[in-house]
Amino acid sequence: MKGLSFFLLAAIFVGALVWMATLKRPQKIAAHGGPPAPVAEVVLLGGKILTVDPHDSVVEAVAIGFDGRFLAIGSNAEIRAHIGPNTKVIDLHGRTATPGLIDSHGHFADGGVNELYRVNLSEAKSIAEIVEKVAERAKALKPGDWIQGSGWDESKLTELRYVHAADLDKVTPKNPVWLVHTTGHYGVANSVALKLAHISHTTKNPKAGTIDRDAQGKPTGVLKEDAMLAVTSLIPAVTADEEHNAILHIIDALHAEGMTAIKEGDILPHTWDAYKRVLDENKLKVRVFTLWDVGKTLDSGRATLARIKALPLPPRSLGEGVLLSGGGKLYMDGSGGGRTAWLYDDWHVKSTEIDKGNKGYPAMDVDTYKQLVRMYHQAGIHIGTHAIGDRAIDTVVDTYAEVLKETPTHGLRHSIIHSNIPTDHALETMAALQKQYDAGYPELQAPFMWWIGDTYAGTFGPERSARLIPLKTMLTRGIVWGGGSDYFVTPFAARYGIWASVARQTLKGVYGAHPFGTTEAVDARVALRSYTEWAAHQLFLDGTVGSIELGKDADIAVWDRDMYTVPAGDLKDMKCEMTLFKGEIVFRADTTPVTVTDPKPANPAANGAAATKP
Repeated sequence: MKGLSFFLLAAIFVGALVWMATLKRPQKIAAHGGPPAPVAEVVLLGGKILTVDPHDSVVEAVAIGFDGRFLAIGSNAEIRAHIGPNTKVIDLHGRTATPGLIDSHGHFADGGVNELYRVNLSEAKSIAEIVEKVAERAKALKPGDWIQGSGWDESKLTELRYVHAADLDKVTPKNPVWLVHTTGHYGVANSVALKLAHISHTTKNPKAGTIDRDAQGKPTGVLKEDAMLAVTSLIPAVTADEEHNAILHIIDALHAEGMTAIKEGDILPHTWDAYKRVLDENKLKVRVFTLWDVGKTLDSGRATLARIKALPLPPRSLGEGVLLSGGGKLYMDGSGGGRTAWLYDDWHVKSTEIDKGNKGYPAMDVDTYKQLVRMYHQAGIHIGTHAIGDRAIDTVVDTYAEVLKETPTHGLRHSIIHSNIPTDHALETMAALQKQYDAGYPELQAPFMWWIGDTYAGTFGPERSARLIPLKTMLTRGIVWGGGSDYFVTPFAARYGIWASVARQTLKGVYGAHPFGTTEAVDARVALRSYTEWAAHQLFLDGTVGSIELGKDADIAVWDRDMYTVPAGDLKDMKCEMTLFKGEIVFRADTTPVTVTDPKPANPAANGAAATKP
């Protein structure tokens, strides 16, 4: 009986092993011509696909499932096994594909409003050209109507100086004018606007602002930081429809640049409502992570905190990873261009001259700032702080270190926005915070060195310029950063940021082509990662996008060249030829060798003609 029991148990054991083996068999057989592989909704074949995965793998093809996620990644032969009778086949014909590019800091709704409704001064080469553009707008308006413009930069002008009220008054005697600088931290008003704002030679500077004055003490019209509020508070607010149109406009523009996710750097409730409206219309085909404007007081901080807590906290979202109410935005200082950012040493003028006594200033009371950071941190809310000057950056990282020590919390990813000239102490603190708490991440804008680089070289001076945006040092120290544009400050196309990370070259070369040197340059592989995987981390989307890996959403950009192999100078001129968002084609260039074969009949309701273009 015991012998029978032994053989019975042995038979059961062997049977169980055989049964368990059969559970694994389909996967193995599928690789050798057994049961078919899962059918894909879309496949991309015949390309060079830069996955930006942990091994920086490069493959030929990918398959995308019906859920918009990567189903398979590999060779052409492997991916062809996933083609069914209704699978859309995209033949890349040798083109390069990357993950959809991501901007970790910008002001996209505002930038869209500027592009649609303001006088565009970003390409102006002289004050005369600016005056001409303003005069042209004035002809179309009634007396008293506001004229608004944006994007001027003194370093791009032949005169290499600010625009003044005196320049504008002769063509706008009956209309108030406000022209904001490309940095957004200063602008110029004409005399009509200054009068409406009650700004005269007797007006004192606000605590965190500057009224620019001539040698006689008369306001020139240039207002910086909080001094701008006297004028901007008088300008009629953007309407809901204008903001809605601006967002739709910018979504199309992002798609044309292979971009599929952004971090909105400073929003108020009306901007959240505008994005939510676009989401509800099923038109938000780009991921948006928002930072809410916290303000400068404890009361404003509490009010904003209540709004944030009423919404899902990241990584939770609306629209399945599309719209995220991310956290709070604070300002520790001002502008590198306007010489208002907070430094240890005096600012420079024209590179080598000293702006004696001007070290900039904090944008808000430092003690209040620390209390607000503590308030948000203890509530489990992500914080991003604008800090450009070395003293401001030190203040921010020390505050983060202090609150994290008091309340150790992993994964809030607090950020230092811009972080232009960090000290060694700041870099050491960032590295330690990232390692210990998953916090202290710089969100950098390499295009600053290009688009406003001539202004920066003049204001930072030679010594500080050499340590501006020190990417190589950060990489060496193990510091991860998110790439961005700070659009509308610079153009948003991430290809410019990838190029600038490598080239570190200014637009006009006013103080030489490379006043920041090339020692801190990184290669294109690192630069691409900062605009994909590392940026996704700062949007709390690193498990969803940022690399081409199984199970992640299929956000893809297709390019006319391979950024890993082309000369550095070619990176700036890359052309996006196709963009996919969650596996859906949302952009296709008019001229491209990439072909699309779609067995399914065209859907007239599809998003844009590009989605069904043969």
